[in-house]
Amino acid sequence: MRKAVLLSTALTLAAGAALAEGLPGVSDGPGPNMVIEVASADGTPKGKITLDLYEDKAPKHVARLVELTESGAYDGIVFHRVIDGFMAQTGDVEHGKQDGDTSRAGMGGSDLPDLEAEFSDVSFQQGTVGMARAQDPNSANSQFFIDLAPATFLDGEYTVVGQLVDGWDVLNSVKKGNPDANGAVEEPDYMAKVTIEK
Repeated sequence: MRKAVLLSTALTLAAGAALAEGLPGVSDGPGPNMVIEVASADGTPKGKITLDLYEDKAPKHVARLVELTESGAYDGIVFHRVIDGFMAQTGDVEHGKQDGDTSRAGMGGSDLPDLEAEFSDVSFQQGTVGMARAQDPNSANSQFFIDLAPATFLDGEYTVVGQLVDGWDVLNSVKKGNPDANGAVEEPDYMAKVTIEK
């Protein structure tokens, strides 16, 4: 299966983010909400991240996230690519299981078909959630990323699926990857349990 990536080269962006529970000026919308319990590689709980999913902006992508969550597919999946000042990527249900061989994490998806892009006018800002994909804009499947800083160069190129509304401090604490290896993480943190709140 093809590799789902954002960009082929690591970026050097300043995070410019203060540690806080949520983000200033960001409120929880109608949902559904994806709640992610994050753990370090040794299983130590780090806290929860809450993502407000934009069902009105990307209904097919949100339906996919909900389906994979409710099936338990995201439980135990690593944050395989984390670039300080840019984003944290996860969701490879094929190759990203924390208790398995994660050497190919980021190269897979799910058993479900790829999705056609659902671009919108929502800009990629701090805490924005987007779907990772290969070169083809219509190749998003299961992987997603959360921006650690504004990334407006992604606008109109990747499907926005939601926004972090709680747990900024937890997201910011996710183990960062090697900038010389395009953000690949050794002994990565992972999503211990993922649930949907409607």
